[in-house]
Amino acid sequence: MNSVTQTSVRPLRVATYNIHKGLSIFNRRVVIHALRDQLRALDADVVFLQEVAGRHDMHARRHGNWPREPQHEFLADAVWQDHAYGRNAVYDNGEHGNAMLSRYPILRWENQDVSSHRFERRGLLHAEIAVPGWPEPLHCVCVHLALTARGRGRQLEHLRQRVERMVPDSAPLIVAGDFNDWHWRHRATHEFAHPLNMHEVFEAGNGRPARSFPALLPFLRLDRIYVRGLHVGDASVQRGHGWRHSSDHRALTCEVSLI
Repeated sequence: MNSVTQTSVRPLRVATYNIHKGLSIFNRRVVIHALRDQLRALDADVVFLQEVAGRHDMHARRHGNWPREPQHEFLADAVWQDHAYGRNAVYDNGEHGNAMLSRYPILRWENQDVSSHRFERRGLLHAEIAVPGWPEPLHCVCVHLALTARGRGRQLEHLRQRVERMVPDSAPLIVAGDFNDWHWRHRATHEFAHPLNMHEVFEAGNGRPARSFPALLPFLRLDRIYVRGLHVGDASVQRGHGWRHSSDHRALTCEVSLI
């Protein structure tokens, strides 16, 4: 019988990053090429991305080095064999949304519209990934929540309902992204994580989420990685010089394995 034991499966490396549409702070330069190199250096198996431009005609005309393909395809290239893109905001010059890059097959994915109003379009990008050696697919949800507390509250409720409806209790689960939650009580943890038996990877180890915004001098804890059914190994905020200028956020990484 050819079976893979849990101990023989290497940890899964996860990253989340708000890429600011591949532009530097204040939108002065295209940094998507350097950003791609930095993401590759992380050696992540699954990458959760926010503010990914599917198309932006104005930037393409203004910047000669703007990628011809959608940014999630440009970033995935030959490293991440599968990817999913959830278009959220559509405007005259283009569109942007959330994306997920995976070394392993994405079995299915869906983008759920959870916009709180028409001026701030948001979605939940939910994918199921077949990780080698894992008995069940890994469920991943990439989020970028609203700027207002009321909007975030509604979106967290949609997120909780989706998980309860579509993710088996036995299945491993990761919810990651830009939660835009700077309140000291960490509303996402209290209203979403606890009822679903999830925990935030930095909060579990250090008592609070990581500081990730603004990139030049992070003091707000906006970006999170919540997990269920997974053991968390190393969790880090990317602090190298390049990460200060690739976006207005810092990237977060962690390693997880089945419990």
